[in-house]
Amino acid sequence: MDSVLKVENLTYRYATGTPFEKTAVDRVSFCVEKGAFVSIIGHTGSGKSTLVQMLNGLIKPTSGKVYLNDNDIWKEPKKIRNIRFKIGMVFQYPEYQLFEETVAKDIAYGPKNMGLSESEIQERVEASADFVGLDRSFLEKSPFELSGGEKRRVAIAGVIAMNPEVLILDEPTAGLDPMGRELLLSQIRKYHEKQQNTVLFVSHSMEDVARISDKVLVMNGGNTEYFDVPEKVFAKGEHLGSMGLKIPQITQIMNALSDKGYNVGKGILTIDKALEELVAILKK
Repeated sequence: MDSVLKVENLTYRYATGTPFEKTAVDRVSFCVEKGAFVSIIGHTGSGKSTLVQMLNGLIKPTSGKVYLNDNDIWKEPKKIRNIRFKIGMVFQYPEYQLFEETVAKDIAYGPKNMGLSESEIQERVEASADFVGLDRSFLEKSPFELSGGEKRRVAIAGVIAMNPEVLILDEPTAGLDPMGRELLLSQIRKYHEKQQNTVLFVSHSMEDVARISDKVLVMNGGNTEYFDVPEKVFAKGEHLGSMGLKIPQITQIMNALSDKGYNVGKGILTIDKALEELVAILKK
């Protein structure tokens, strides 16, 4: 499958040339296939946020390249704004960025800046509201009248409305209650399945990452530690623990049983798969 994003020797240093210089991302390279759902995990300070801000051109790398469909996104710096329409980013707690007088106007902000016609903008506003599970009766309400979870969905709809080739979500479920988190994750999955675009999902919830990802990118100290399918990444429980990362609880249990000599696989991510393995043992 073709890659949509390619990163080559990507490096970013803060305060370059001063006594406070710090390397946040150090010579990172990887490729993301079109249509993939990739989660990015790492302890606080591992370089996740700096990395994703470089991916959509919010900050320029100190060195290295980011390619979108084999085109260097910084080849024409004056056009970097257009890249942000193609690689959309939803920041952590995006509801704090809402500012328009109605939900519809907030969602329409991106498409308007793309220069689309009024009819196309209206279509995109309604479609993106549908994607995130917002009833169209919400469109004429003030975003400030909504609950925290509803505001979060409005903010995500505003990025989806630009129809980006790549959607980056930085901790989209942070601060939500369990019901709100599950609802939002379900809507993100449905959006990805229908649009077949590429999603990068930054999260501290290993359970969410395990359930939703095609591949997992593990950042550690500004470097890429792993980039593989979830089963293989979460089989490295001890190493992940040394980086301050927890693996899903069911994976911890099954890894422990495997270490004790039971014939079960490591890297099991779901309760259903764990039951299947345990039932197979009991039948022997």
